[in-house]
Amino acid sequence: MADGNSQISRFLGGSPVSVLLRLVLLSVVVGVILAALGLDPANLLGSLRRFVESIFSLGFDTVERLWRYFLLGAVIVIPLWLVLRLLRMGR
Repeated sequence: MADGNSQISRFLGGSPVSVLLRLVLLSVVVGVILAALGLDPANLLGSLRRFVESIFSLGFDTVERLWRYFLLGAVIVIPLWLVLRLLRMGR
């Protein structure tokens, strides 16, 4: 059973408890930042709902918009992910 725990820890990037604590802390920090920007969960869920509705109602125009959002996010997310993976390889 220890082998199963090590696979879970490897998948999560640490022990489940420490990963959970890090995720909780990160969630609180991001929540504080979003609250400072005037956002709340109801706004985010409403925006997500409107986005999903627009996918169904606008068809290909929404697909193009989604592609642009993907590219905009990927410009930040992919290089950051790559740098983090490269830094972790050195450990």
